Amino acid sequence: MEKDSDKLAEQTNQHEKDPETNTLHQPLLKKNHTLSSSQLALVGAKVSRNESLDYEINENDLFKHDWRTRSQTQVLQYVFVKWLLAFLVGLLTGLITTVINLAIENITGYKLLAVVKYIENQRYMMGFFYMTAVNFVLTLFATLLCVFFAPNAAGPGIPEIKAYLNGVDTPDMYGATTMFVKIFGSIGAVSAGLDLGKEGPLVHIGACIASLLGQGGPDNYKIKWRWIRYFNNDRDRRDIITCGASSGVCAAFRSPVGGVLFALEEVATWWRSALLWRTFFSTAVVVVVLRAFMEYCKSGQCGLFGEGGLIMFDVSDVPVQYHIVDLLPVTVIGIIGGVLGSLYNYVLHKVLRLYNIINAKGKFAKILLSLTVSLFTSACLYGLPFLASCTPCNRSAADSECPTTGRMGNFKKFNCPKGHYNDLATLLLTTSDDAVRNIFSTNTPGEYSVFSLVIFFVLYCILGLFTFGIAVPSGLFLPIILMGSAYGRLLGMAMGPYTTIDQGLYAVLGAASLMAGSMRMTVSLCVIFLELTNNLLLLPITMLVLLISKTVGDCFNPSIYEIILDLKGLPFLEGRPEPWMRNITVGELADIKPPLVTLSGIEKVGRIVDVLRNTTHNAFAVVDNTLVPSVGQMSEVHGLVLRAHLLLVLKKKWFLKERRRTDEWEVREKFTWVDVAERWGTIEEVAVTKEEMEMYVDLHPLTNTTPYTVVETMSVAKALVQFREVGLRHMLILPKCHGPTVPPVIGILTRQDLIAHNILSAFPHLEKSYGTPKRC
Repeated sequence: MEKDSDKLAEQTNQHEKDPETNTLHQPLLKKNHTLSSSQLALVGAKVSRNESLDYEINENDLFKHDWRTRSQTQVLQYVFVKWLLAFLVGLLTGLITTVINLAIENITGYKLLAVVKYIENQRYMMGFFYMTAVNFVLTLFATLLCVFFAPNAAGPGIPEIKAYLNGVDTPDMYGATTMFVKIFGSIGAVSAGLDLGKEGPLVHIGACIASLLGQGGPDNYKIKWRWIRYFNNDRDRRDIITCGASSGVCAAFRSPVGGVLFALEEVATWWRSALLWRTFFSTAVVVVVLRAFMEYCKSGQCGLFGEGGLIMFDVSDVPVQYHIVDLLPVTVIGIIGGVLGSLYNYVLHKVLRLYNIINAKGKFAKILLSLTVSLFTSACLYGLPFLASCTPCNRSAADSECPTTGRMGNFKKFNCPKGHYNDLATLLLTTSDDAVRNIFSTNTPGEYSVFSLVIFFVLYCILGLFTFGIAVPSGLFLPIILMGSAYGRLLGMAMGPYTTIDQGLYAVLGAASLMAGSMRMTVSLCVIFLELTNNLLLLPITMLVLLISKTVGDCFNPSIYEIILDLKGLPFLEGRPEPWMRNITVGELADIKPPLVTLSGIEKVGRIVDVLRNTTHNAFAVVDNTLVPSVGQMSEVHGLVLRAHLLLVLKKKWFLKERRRTDEWEVREKFTWVDVAERWGTIEEVAVTKEEMEMYVDLHPLTNTTPYTVVETMSVAKALVQFREVGLRHMLILPKCHGPTVPPVIGILTRQDLIAHNILSAFPHLEKSYGTPKRC
């Protein structure tokens, strides 16, 4: 035993333990013909140790008793608290979004006003040094926060939310420190002029708010209120985080319906009608809060808040006309968006692998990389407008001032003479939200030159690739919108004599096509753009563009979020099984897995301690032996007991001196349903004496008597669909028929067993016959 334990510990130091698949006395890794138990994380080049979440309702005796004894008042209180949490999620997300927008608009605005003043006084080098220094400091601030306080706050956070709602535990992603770093880091990174948006971080911030509310606050300062503790389980936490993600999207685009549909289409794996109502309620609260602050800021009390930092492209007063001939350029935009979106995903994948090598060298390397990108970005944003020529605002009155020269608008004077403007400076020396408004502007056919738009497009393609992946909170929505709108407007200029669609509308369609080509969203993206444009007349051509772009993009590689999930090594279960999975049965998977570890209904304490110390399984099948007349000794499956519940029993010393079944009152005297819903540490935290080792535990009251099961002849494809749709962590494999010599359960399926690459590693002949699954 000691040798085996030492061997196990030695292998654990070399490879992270997989939480589901090592056996009682077997090595963690097998070389030949066994299921691979871990995902190789390309980002970080390490094995990803991510446990699954217990979304399934654990119907043991305690749960059933608690459910039977709840009064109508208690049920109403439970429902009321759910709606209250949904309201608070929307309220806090709206307030924090307002603070972020206020800070970004004012910091960026005053910075650009100072730069423009230097340029007007022809102090060009001073303006460059000022802008570069401010951006340098802001980037350094955001990077230091991420590197030293919350590394998980870097990036958008949406792939991790998507994995969490799929059933993968993503530790330290929703803590208070992560949320605050995300808030202040987003302010610093976006204000520094980096080519990234606050939309992805807002989704993550909304999820953090929801998680903290659902669990009663940070880990060290949790509220012990009984009704909050009822939500301290994976299932309810999943629902409230879904509300938070929807609220974040709504806050980013002021799109309540689009936020709900984004959660439904993109991040949530499991959905139901009650969740739809609560997410919609949360997004409605966000919109009300944002609108209230925008009305307040119109009085000039918010500094340079302007339009609130919200992308709002209102074309309700612009006549939208298109004919059958306009379908050709619209189709071309969709094809271009699909091709460029997939190309962007491919190149970004390569860049992220390169950045991983750099970031792996330590904290100093991360900081140096971020600052290098900041310096390059500042030099481009400041220097490139000097390449563009000045354009007169009005040829009939060349000496007059441009209509909107100043803080925002389509006319930036830059270094031009009176009555002229620099169109490239209009797009580069402004906030990213104002840049979107400018390039989306309608009835402006001659305000941007082809040269400036080409430079703008190429620059943001380069910056978009090299900015994402540095150690700051960053979103992908805005860079993709800016790139797509640029080539959309260019196509609109080329088709000007042959189409009736405005160039600004072409920019909108270009942005939508590139987002669909990269992110592969359709329904939610369509509604978001409709809520942005405020014009239903755009619905048909927007739908056409999105469908074409997604179809073209799917022919080349996965969506950008799937690529990031694969890079991070998160065991995400896809909704559609591979075709070859129909040729393998779950019984074949059970045959190549290590021997199953089972427990008796009344088990010895020493046996439980031994199992917990020598395995990392998170659930064990409970088997009872009964004597059947004329047949003999028969085994039957009583259910599934969780590791957390076994630890709870050991911590509370709920032991019996003799082997017997306990009465119902004995269980309720020792445990509550709230206790059973929570997780209880590790086996190393439990101390058991030698005398207690010889005692017994009745596992029947804590056993889930209704686990999901599959028969051994079911195909892996069918089992995968059931596993994912129900949101399972464990699935028992039962024999087609069993008797005295056949065990009642032959295996347990877990998430790692159903990952396509893990199956192919165990069945190499499948890879030769069908090829590897499509990966980026």
